[in-house]
Amino acid sequence: MKIAFKTLGCRVNLYETDALASRFKEAGYDIVETSDDADVFVVNTCTVTNQSDQKCRQALHQIRRQHPNSLIVATGCMVNHRKNELLEKKTVDYAIDNERKYALFTIIDKHFKGESLDPEGLDIDLFGYQPAFDTFHTRSLIKIHDGCNNFCSYCLIPMVRGRATSRNDKDIYDNIRKVVDHGFKEVVLTGVNMGRYQYQDVNFETLIENILKIDGDFRLRISSIEPDNFSEKFLHLFENDKLAPHMHICLQSGAENTLKAMRRHYTAADFRQMCERIKTVIPDFNITTDLIVGFPGETEEDFLESAEMCRTIGFSHIHTFKYSIRNGTKAATMANQVPEKIKTERSAVIRQISAENKKRYFGQMLGKEQKMLIERINSDGIALGYGENYIPMQLKGKNLEKNTFVNVTIDSIINKGDNSETRVIQQDKEQKKYF
Repeated sequence: MKIAFKTLGCRVNLYETDALASRFKEAGYDIVETSDDADVFVVNTCTVTNQSDQKCRQALHQIRRQHPNSLIVATGCMVNHRKNELLEKKTVDYAIDNERKYALFTIIDKHFKGESLDPEGLDIDLFGYQPAFDTFHTRSLIKIHDGCNNFCSYCLIPMVRGRATSRNDKDIYDNIRKVVDHGFKEVVLTGVNMGRYQYQDVNFETLIENILKIDGDFRLRISSIEPDNFSEKFLHLFENDKLAPHMHICLQSGAENTLKAMRRHYTAADFRQMCERIKTVIPDFNITTDLIVGFPGETEEDFLESAEMCRTIGFSHIHTFKYSIRNGTKAATMANQVPEKIKTERSAVIRQISAENKKRYFGQMLGKEQKMLIERINSDGIALGYGENYIPMQLKGKNLEKNTFVNVTIDSIINKGDNSETRVIQQDKEQKKYF
């Protein structure tokens, strides 16, 4: 049996796809590309914006058109939001919500054995995934949290992912030990709002502290996280070589009026102060972010305030979204919706700021050492990967191997617009010489 996976959206979806694909491979299924013929196609969907819905629909319709006899399964957030639409239009054979996504293997396997299994009758389990050993990524994603209680005025996530739930910390430690023993060199923690992790008496700070005590040659990376009042103790955890000095902290807007309308739980001043504290502890710390432009009521002054904050903080990458109306949210009914043309213009401004920030940040890292994880080696023999500060790197050298750490020094910047990379030179650890 051949099965293909397509994943849209966040790292939580990526984690879940990796775990599911690993389970199918363990059972003897062949994992193939979505461009190939397959018996089963699984699309793990996203619904964070209208564009996300559109991409999911296009992917599902294209698969149905090109592979009319294959079993097509949709899962993920769009299913939670638009399950009836998908089933009524016969776009998919199964629509499995987030709460029962863990059982995807059982549902599909029973289908091909001629047994009927109604997903609605299954138990709810947000963390019922086995450790992913055969994944689509060099890094191992570990889900620690799901759901959200914030109810920002623009966001559907509490409706499609449910209320905040934290995973048993003992299961997290066990999961990490297993993937490290299996050979993964980087562990990436992910969750919908993982900074609010709280399982019994273990909070996010304690969880990180305990993970750093796990034996093994690996580094730990924190992925997308909401801005919280990170304690001094938490910030000093980044002095541990195992914890990568990079966080993607979601700003969404740098204008006080807009943040208030978004119902975010911090002010722009709070966010700026938090970034200053981080940089005080670790000057080269890499901060990336998300930003929404064109939120209802965002004036030109609000936008300029937001843009200036992006320049001042110096995010090395800004994932820019044009505000998208999501029916069922408070923002969908707000007055003063911003015209699409203005959203597009503001997006272009932020993307330019992002490119300038990235070049500036890479420039300040020239001549500095990094521990590069080689993720792949291209046809020219050039190794590609990331340093601990999440800087993309190219390295040409001898005896390079995928999924290994190499001590390097950043030598130059390869300009590729918003996708710039750094060229590095490998350093002989014993002789401290370059070759």
